[in-house]
Amino acid sequence: MASLTDLTLAQARDALLKRDFSAVELARAQIDEIEKARVLNAFITETPEQALAMAQASDARIARGEAGPLEGIPLGIKDLYCTNGVETTAASHILEGFTPAYESTVSANLWRDGAVMLGKLNLDEFAMGSSNETSYFGPVVSPWRRRGSDARIVPGGSSGGSAAAVAAGLCFGATATDTGGSIRQPAAFTGTVGIKPTYGRCSRWGIVAFASSLDQAGPIARTVQDAAILLRSMAGHDPKDTTSVDAPAPDYEAALSRGVKGMKIGVPREYRVEGVPAEIDALWSQGVEWLKEAGASVVDISLPHTRYALPAYYIVAPAEASSNLARYDGVRYGLRAPAKDIVGMYEETRAAGFGREVRRRIMIGAYVLSAGYYDAYYVRAQKIRTLIRRDFETAYAQGVDAILTPTTPSAAFGFGEKGSGDPVEMYLNDVFTVTVNMAGLPGLSVPAGVSSEGLPLGLQLIGRPFDEETLFAAASVIEKAAPKIGAPAKWWA
Repeated sequence: MASLTDLTLAQARDALLKRDFSAVELARAQIDEIEKARVLNAFITETPEQALAMAQASDARIARGEAGPLEGIPLGIKDLYCTNGVETTAASHILEGFTPAYESTVSANLWRDGAVMLGKLNLDEFAMGSSNETSYFGPVVSPWRRRGSDARIVPGGSSGGSAAAVAAGLCFGATATDTGGSIRQPAAFTGTVGIKPTYGRCSRWGIVAFASSLDQAGPIARTVQDAAILLRSMAGHDPKDTTSVDAPAPDYEAALSRGVKGMKIGVPREYRVEGVPAEIDALWSQGVEWLKEAGASVVDISLPHTRYALPAYYIVAPAEASSNLARYDGVRYGLRAPAKDIVGMYEETRAAGFGREVRRRIMIGAYVLSAGYYDAYYVRAQKIRTLIRRDFETAYAQGVDAILTPTTPSAAFGFGEKGSGDPVEMYLNDVFTVTVNMAGLPGLSVPAGVSSEGLPLGLQLIGRPFDEETLFAAASVIEKAAPKIGAPAKWWA
């Protein structure tokens, strides 16, 4: 018999309802897997006692016939989500020891539906990074390895802990956040499914802010069906978040069987960037063929302002980050460094508490918002953002239902291979994903193949605002047509 942890979320959900095993047994199996895989450093905080207590409560509800949509399903929570009574650090020294007295809306929705919390997952500090190498608590190691090599591979970022934990079978799904690709890129690197919903589909309340106009919560899961199940529980209107859309979350799982017959899929010519490996381009072409064979028509489209998206993003995001992170001053919570006066205390606390990448982005953000540069940089970037959104609106007005692109410009890379000398080299990992955040659209990454080195590769689908259902339908077609990537070999066990 296969291990309980090898099941998909959907299979575990159905088996729990049939009482093939108990929620406590399932939680214990996941706790054992987490203990064996600590070398991956996917979790910052483990909560085994809380998981078993929640699982016991789930078994009681199942016995009474009161099971919720996620009853008894063990999940990991990205350590950017505030969790009542459980330390929340954003993977930063400045928040080490901070224990919220409240619950984020998204995680509260999951507990409402019966999910079980296994712990808090590692990430790039304050979600700033594309490789999960910037965490104060150490980097996350991908469960994947290059064929014939023992070199450590990055899981992507910032939601690297979420992606690694799901890929390694440490949880059935995980919460994540996406500001410029931080759900989709790690999903592509680890052979998992990740969806960044439309801005406003999931509440941001109780999630530590990076860039407020770009951040969006979403799930990472093993299959398209699992991601659809999770998103339905995570999404919904929240009066505490003024950017939250007042609309019910659709039944995303029901959309999986729609297929793509009659759909028009756009392929943007601007995404064919110089230097992208031939295997990425070949996978993209294969994705086009899979959708055509399933009954979709595929058309070339133009998104002319795509080439400005990355530089505009790296003005808008740091500007908002510099404002959001001004609250970490050592006065109310978190780290406080001793000093002679209050100005010194601010300076010493922030210097000691923030890592190198966070300090870099705060300085960039402060610079572009400063007098004399605000109009030249920040205002201009916001104008470009409007043009990027207009490009997508034009494509959808011409009848395009969804857009297909690669998720990343390469497969996962090794530790220290990018960004050590020039941070722009690391930022280029977001070249295919940032447009979605700048336009506030939904985007989904689905595993579609493997690289020449045996590492996962993903394809990205971009949808109309609040039309995640079409993305799930198209992703389901790709998932069925693509060769099965399988799970990584458990070299850590």
